[in-house]
Amino acid sequence: MAAKITEIKDNLNKSLHDASKPWTFVFDIAEKKTGVNRLYLFIAAVGIVTLWLIFGFAAQFVCNGIGFLYPAYVSIHAIESHNKEDDTKWLTYWVIFALFSVVEFFADIIVGWFPLYWLAKCVLMVWLMIPTELNGSLIIYNKFVRPKFLQHHTVIDEAIDKASKLINKKE
Repeated sequence: MAAKITEIKDNLNKSLHDASKPWTFVFDIAEKKTGVNRLYLFIAAVGIVTLWLIFGFAAQFVCNGIGFLYPAYVSIHAIESHNKEDDTKWLTYWVIFALFSVVEFFADIIVGWFPLYWLAKCVLMVWLMIPTELNGSLIIYNKFVRPKFLQHHTVIDEAIDKASKLINKKE
């Protein structure tokens, strides 16, 4: 267990020092101004966000911002790169993000009754975007969404084709 924690700490520290990541610049400045190691600054920031999501005003905005801003930023980078693999990864994220957004709309009553909802959703959003083999969006897509899509896509495609022909016919 200690070895796994050390591995996670080392990977996190490596990511916090990776010049290609958008947050490195912020942590460079914060580390220089405070004299506090960026790993501890990151842990403090996570703690503050966690408390905010539990007790703070506009927790929904903060949670949705976390689930949107970084993925949108790296999605634009993926679009601009020539690598197809990153496009697939972030398209998968957005499919799962949209699926949860639709489900959340209909489960809005639960949000009011579950006091840690925004924290739980934020943890879920982070899991959906983590750059490891345990990436939540890829797991959910491959285990649930893809099999259902493959099972039903021909029926949906036919319905879309019929609707398209009907619309074109009326024009």
